[in-house]
Amino acid sequence: MAKVILLNGSPKADGCTATALAEMISIFHEEGVDTELFHVGNKAVRGCISCGYCGKNGKCVFNDDLVNEVAAKFESADGLVVGSPVYYGSPNGTILSFLDRLFYSTSFSKQMKVGAAVVSCRRGGNTASFDVLNKYFTISSMPVASSTYWNQVHGFTAEDVRKDLEGLQSMRNLARNMSFMMKAFADAKEKYGLPIQEREAFTSFPDGK
Repeated sequence: MAKVILLNGSPKADGCTATALAEMISIFHEEGVDTELFHVGNKAVRGCISCGYCGKNGKCVFNDDLVNEVAAKFESADGLVVGSPVYYGSPNGTILSFLDRLFYSTSFSKQMKVGAAVVSCRRGGNTASFDVLNKYFTISSMPVASSTYWNQVHGFTAEDVRKDLEGLQSMRNLARNMSFMMKAFADAKEKYGLPIQEREAFTSFPDGK
């Protein structure tokens, strides 16, 4: 059975972002996909301090805010959904600090794990936030799942989001597309194996030329 991890980056466990993710979870279950939701936005998550501990020990030096727990689940999962409210035209700081540490501290391959970003906003800043979150996937060889509109819902409250029928429709279609991708990639991996990845080149121009 395919499994997807969902991260709620909102401080509210039952707010706008949670409403969007719940719509996806209902479809994942219909599609036979196992889900696990982590509420990240209400935790005191500090940013990466570039200490190098993870490179030597295989996990983040900080153990107090779910990063290492989610990392273990992420390694065996087939996909990751990251949901965030929009704060000043960007995902909120908590989820960004969490993702910085989650992606940097994990050395396992994320190749062909499916990623999906979901954003909620009252009015604007949605596409800019969507773009920021997608970059975690595209630097990690994770295919990005899409829907019939950008993966976003609108509203100031959860009740507002439930009135955003097109937004909820986009969440359902996103979950269906993501379910298909995870299943299809699992079949292709068994039949063909994963694509070869080159890692030798690292452009940094240390000689200053």
